[in-house]
Amino acid sequence: MNKLDFSSHKIVCLAGGVGGAKLADGLAQIVPPQNLTIIVNTGDDFEHLGLTICPDLDTVMYTLGGVANPGTGWGRAGESWRTMEAVKQLAGPDWFSLGDVDLATHLVRTQMLKDGETLTAVTRHLCRQFNIQPDVLPMSDWPAPTLIETDDGTLPFQAWFVKERWQPPVKQVVLPEDVRATPAVLKALENADLVLIAPSNPFVSVAPILNVYPIRAMLEDIPQTVVAVTPIIGGQAVKGPAAKMMAEMDLPVTARAVAQYYGDLIDGFVFDGQDAGSLEGLSAAQLCTDTWMHSPVDRARLAQDVLTFAMQLAGSE
Repeated sequence: MNKLDFSSHKIVCLAGGVGGAKLADGLAQIVPPQNLTIIVNTGDDFEHLGLTICPDLDTVMYTLGGVANPGTGWGRAGESWRTMEAVKQLAGPDWFSLGDVDLATHLVRTQMLKDGETLTAVTRHLCRQFNIQPDVLPMSDWPAPTLIETDDGTLPFQAWFVKERWQPPVKQVVLPEDVRATPAVLKALENADLVLIAPSNPFVSVAPILNVYPIRAMLEDIPQTVVAVTPIIGGQAVKGPAAKMMAEMDLPVTARAVAQYYGDLIDGFVFDGQDAGSLEGLSAAQLCTDTWMHSPVDRARLAQDVLTFAMQLAGSE
């Protein structure tokens, strides 16, 4: 698919998880790289075996770099697991698996952070090694851990998501206070014409980004066009725990509920044809299209649909 002419439009995508990475890849296929910035959730970052792990940043980076595991959507293609097998033999913490090739990313990141580099600088260095041309930015250079409140207590996100296999029912998602965006993030948002919210989990992938000061306020106050893409299709999450979380938090498991969760923050909402006819009466403009992204071609098609819709909204405002 040929790149569209967005030479006069700056596009920012808020992303996390596999859905966010896929839409980011679709955008990268059709938007000139100098006009595209991906702001990525770091609320699920944590330290494991002494290493700084940034799961969402790595999923976006591996996807854009063409090295992601095609079966899972995360991790590296062609992985082996000898290191973690040895960790298990030594009775070490093996609940979060790090592939042998993936491990190199965490080693380099941890060393660069130890040497005084910011997470933004480290991410740009890693992206250069994967020949990723759009700007990929962590939402903050400072820790911003997401916590999950359950009946069994409050758990760090990765303990709930991976160690407990996201089974403890969610009572509340707890986000940190006083986390600030980086100068690079602020500049990207200030210059943006279109801001896209990827089909990521609204509560643990998108909300942590919006919680970083002053991102939500900027999106509310600066006259960009903001369009969100649903992660819920036909009452189910495309991937991950979003649908289960919605049910546990007494929300309808529908695309409509996702749109209402974003509320006045968004100007437009993109949902799948399976949910046609279920979103009448919303204040946001709507686009019904095929939102499944089974292949790179699907990603580019959806990206083009979303951008065309957003451009039309921007022109009408």
